[in-house]
Amino acid sequence: MRTKYCLLLLIFHGLFLSTSLAQTAKLPTRWTKAAMSATTPFPEYPRPQLERKDWMCLNGKWDYIGGEKVASALNPAKPISFGDKAEKILVPYCPESVLSGIERKQEINMWYRRTFDIPLAWKGKQVIANFEAVDHDATVFVNGEKAGSHAGGYSSFHINITRWLKAGSNTIIVAAHDPNDGRTPSGKNGPRGDYTFTSGIWQSVWLEPVSEHYIRNIRLLPDLANSRLEVFVDADNAQVRATALDGGKAVSEITGRAGTKIYVPLKDPKLWSPTSPFLYDLKITLSDSKGKITDEVSSYFGMRDIRLGKVDGVVRPLLNKQFVMQIGLLDQGYWPDGILTAPTEEALKFDIEFTKKAGFNLIRKHMKTEPKRFYYWADKLGLLVWQDMPAIWYQHEDTANARSTFRKELTAMMDDLYNAPSIITWVPFNENWGAFDVREITDWVKQLDPSRLVNGNSGFNNNPGYQQAAGDPGNGDFVDTHIYVGPYGASVPDEKRAASLGEFGGVGLFVRGHMWPVENNAYDYAPTKEALTDRYVLLMDQVEQLMRYKGLSIAIYTQTTDVEHEVNGMLTYDREVEKMNIARVKEANEAVIKAGNSLPAHP
Repeated sequence: MRTKYCLLLLIFHGLFLSTSLAQTAKLPTRWTKAAMSATTPFPEYPRPQLERKDWMCLNGKWDYIGGEKVASALNPAKPISFGDKAEKILVPYCPESVLSGIERKQEINMWYRRTFDIPLAWKGKQVIANFEAVDHDATVFVNGEKAGSHAGGYSSFHINITRWLKAGSNTIIVAAHDPNDGRTPSGKNGPRGDYTFTSGIWQSVWLEPVSEHYIRNIRLLPDLANSRLEVFVDADNAQVRATALDGGKAVSEITGRAGTKIYVPLKDPKLWSPTSPFLYDLKITLSDSKGKITDEVSSYFGMRDIRLGKVDGVVRPLLNKQFVMQIGLLDQGYWPDGILTAPTEEALKFDIEFTKKAGFNLIRKHMKTEPKRFYYWADKLGLLVWQDMPAIWYQHEDTANARSTFRKELTAMMDDLYNAPSIITWVPFNENWGAFDVREITDWVKQLDPSRLVNGNSGFNNNPGYQQAAGDPGNGDFVDTHIYVGPYGASVPDEKRAASLGEFGGVGLFVRGHMWPVENNAYDYAPTKEALTDRYVLLMDQVEQLMRYKGLSIAIYTQTTDVEHEVNGMLTYDREVEKMNIARVKEANEAVIKAGNSLPAHP
């Protein structure tokens, strides 16, 4: 009896110890504790440009079973039986993260389960299950029946689950499969990437009730030349009313048909820019043939235009017909506690606020996407965004599948983020990583979205040793080189493309007590905060020289924060220490931007 009691005690102690270890962050942030204790992480509505009042957040604790030896989660026909084996995982944090409560690598097969009750007020409504991102293949079951599936780790998907619902308690099970084999877009968390990879559910999950005829999606395109907003509403053939509002007051309204382009006129439109990020609110209603409203969503938009033009004979990007020198940070969006997922909304917003505080006007979102609320804050606070496509790593093996997967995911990413006014440039490839058909894809991306600029192969002068360099595609909107430390050696414009320094800098500083527990490195080093600040100011003086006399139009410094082994951030990885004198950084950045403003105002 005593032996049995001791054995049970040891088992309990082991379970407690393993749980407590999984909940101990190697490098916590100021938001780690709040995230771990949250009943509902990210309670904010996840999709600010297509928002409904009535919804149910499914973030929080789910039952979880995962691992290589678990039943395959790749397009299963039936869900597994959870029994009493399930652990608890905190959604939307990936199982590799400490915030999830699991903190294991290479699960491959991931099974999630939770129950929910449909509110009485939803009676007679269609119910849509929304997933912001699940990596990579997801299959959804409702009350034991297969409801739908999706492939793609960086794009959202939505499933109508109404037919499988019942009165009272309902069960949803999500099977997620991610071998992380480099044959799907995976960016820096792939097998040849630099950092901890992620898989499974890593962005918000929610339900919302809609009528039989509802707004599936909207597409917004500012048209400054004609002082109007182009609106396309994806819905069944019905009447649409779009109302633009300024400070809660309706300033323009137009009606039309779903499935066609309608145009909201705007007299003397207020323009969106980093210095004046004005956003109009937008209300869209859908009505049936009898005039009854069947759906209503809230949205917003910014009136801005981005294109190339010549300024004093030099090809440069023009924002609202003006040249604005783009001074940016390479932003990788990694977190020591959530990996690809910020711990909280406050944390998600923090990096953008810091970038603005430091005098930058651009973020290059590097090799990943973010939740739509990230772009909302970029839109609202006023930051330009270059959006990278996460790299595929084995593009030459099984090309029919791997390359088509890349194209499909790239299209889905662009569709997902199309409405964000902050996004001004798409970047299909970085430094030849996973590059294929670069020239063709550069043109293809431009055809998919003629309203934005395209940088086909940022840093085409760099190349991984395992493949032949694709090099400069010769098309697109930028001649883009990466120079470490730089900035000298940066590309110069040609007759059709602007010159970009897509990455430079990368000077590191060791900060004891705030580094990831691995061997840390950088492209170069400074011994103190003061020395690092001096180095940065000198680099920006040199950038200004390149802008004035060599035609440079963009300079993106590496990077916002330290990331795992890299210690070349403006901030430490935990966001606790500013590694430079940020007042001086801001002064240097604003001086270069101001110098750019002194160039001829019109093309």
